[in-house]
Amino acid sequence: MIRLLVLILALCAPSALAQDERIVLGLSETRVAITANFQGSQIMIYGAVQRYSPEPEGNLGVIVTVSGPPTQVMVRKKERRVGIWINREKVRIGRAPSFYAVATSGPLDEVLSETDNLRYKIAIPRAIRAIGISAQAENAPTFVEALERIRTNEGLYAMQEGAVRLTAGTLFRTDIQLPVNLTEGNYGVRVLLTRDGQVVDVFEDSIGVQKAGVERFIHALAHEQPLIYGLLSLVLAVVAGWGAAAAFRFVR
Repeated sequence: MIRLLVLILALCAPSALAQDERIVLGLSETRVAITANFQGSQIMIYGAVQRYSPEPEGNLGVIVTVSGPPTQVMVRKKERRVGIWINREKVRIGRAPSFYAVATSGPLDEVLSETDNLRYKIAIPRAIRAIGISAQAENAPTFVEALERIRTNEGLYAMQEGAVRLTAGTLFRTDIQLPVNLTEGNYGVRVLLTRDGQVVDVFEDSIGVQKAGVERFIHALAHEQPLIYGLLSLVLAVVAGWGAAAAFRFVR
């Protein structure tokens, strides 16, 4: 009986230790409205490390990720043949976040072990679900690299090492820039607390991104009433063409 009790305590000890530190999180905004003059938005993510016992040994690390709605992506490789650029190979990536930003309190390989990187899918290549692409084309991993490079250049993917500011080993803060070309939907926010590269706590929240005003009306009309949307587009095109012709005749 005593041996059984000792075994139970030994198994529970790591779990209890992991609960000694918890994340308390705050967001400057929980909703972002995309309007006609939307120029992007900056989200401040801040919080504190709550402790129930003296601070444990080991290097403290904080990782913040913001992930947009995942989509299926077709990546094509073009080649020039007889002076013409043509699509030769293509790879369908099953799941890739439309937006993904990572901010850390230090170099990623120092604040997070490779095992936990694989488990929690923190690094950008880990966040892209590209299972089974090897059978679709030669050098399939280069297609994932191309997707990461393109979206990084567009401001949709970002890796910001050292962008999380830690104060007195308790308070932390970082700013995540949301670009103009956002996809509507829920954006997941994760904050991971690590000790010597091992994750000890995870906190999750979300930010809602929606079109507002005229953009919202047009988007809803196009998706919910496509026939009416098409007819209105045709009428507007006719009116615009007639107006341009009338203005040209007046100028002459």
